[in-house]
Amino acid sequence: MSISISKPDVPPNDGGAIIPGHHPKLEPIGQGKTKSFYVDKIYTSVIFCATLVIFLLIMGIAYELFSGSRVSQKEFGFNFFTSGDWDDVHQKFGVFPFLVGTLYTSFWALLLAMPISVGTAIFLAEVAPAWIRVPVAYLVELLAAIPSVIYGLWGLLVMSPWIALHIETPISNNHILSRLPIFLGLPNGTDLLAASLILTIMIIPYITSVSRDILRAIPNAVREGSYALGATKWETISRVVVPYARAGIIGAVMLGLGRALGETMAVTMVIGNSADFNSSLFSPGYTMSSVIANEFGEASDPLYHSSLIEVGLTLFVVTMFVNGMARGLVFLTAKEMNGGRHK
Repeated sequence: MSISISKPDVPPNDGGAIIPGHHPKLEPIGQGKTKSFYVDKIYTSVIFCATLVIFLLIMGIAYELFSGSRVSQKEFGFNFFTSGDWDDVHQKFGVFPFLVGTLYTSFWALLLAMPISVGTAIFLAEVAPAWIRVPVAYLVELLAAIPSVIYGLWGLLVMSPWIALHIETPISNNHILSRLPIFLGLPNGTDLLAASLILTIMIIPYITSVSRDILRAIPNAVREGSYALGATKWETISRVVVPYARAGIIGAVMLGLGRALGETMAVTMVIGNSADFNSSLFSPGYTMSSVIANEFGEASDPLYHSSLIEVGLTLFVVTMFVNGMARGLVFLTAKEMNGGRHK
């Protein structure tokens, strides 16, 4: 007895293979696009426009500062950056003492804030128990929320008299320290030292918060691997965790530096406001932001007004340069670390 099996006209397509003699119907391009596809397109367009707005704002600020300072640029040229004269009566202006004063106070503030901030961040991320970690972290972030004018009032009424009595006076009475160039002069409490200390307090929360977040983002496997090799907790922190987070910590420090360069009200209230720069921390001075805040409302003459705008342009350029340098340092540090891991 023979059994016959009928063959279907169109064999089944097993596994998506192309069957000879069978031509599937092709859908037109674009017919299969779903709703999520268009949502992604809209989302991409929105975030691109947001980025473009930020870029246009920066370019607009740079253009306004440049165009507003043309009178000063034409009058003084490059001498504006090298001259130490600031005399509105004789119409002679130069940004050099303010530029040096800004960098000088920011340098001392960063020098004092770095060990405190990084040490606090390491303590909160690696050492502190849970019951103290949350309140201390909250207090650190609360420092960043205090308005700068409040810092200025506190610095003028509380910190400056305390500095003059307990820091500057003992140093001035010391026969060795009083001979150092940075401690020359009489103690007064409203000087470059007070401005540097108020900036130190103001940038500590920024460096600490960012550094703490960077340290907490490090995978626990990195620490566990160090412990497995027999390292102690301190060896793990100093030789593994901190080097691993070095790029982020550098970025946090540069963020604090940018904050110090642009601070206005608090510095204006405690720095003494003198157009002459002296390397002694006991002498009054000026920063670029403080001279703009103090004198912009009184600048009725076009050249005076334009010179203050050029001071603002200088501060803008310095800030952009510092931010660019920070990005470069972070990039080089991350590249060096990645290269070391691949070896």
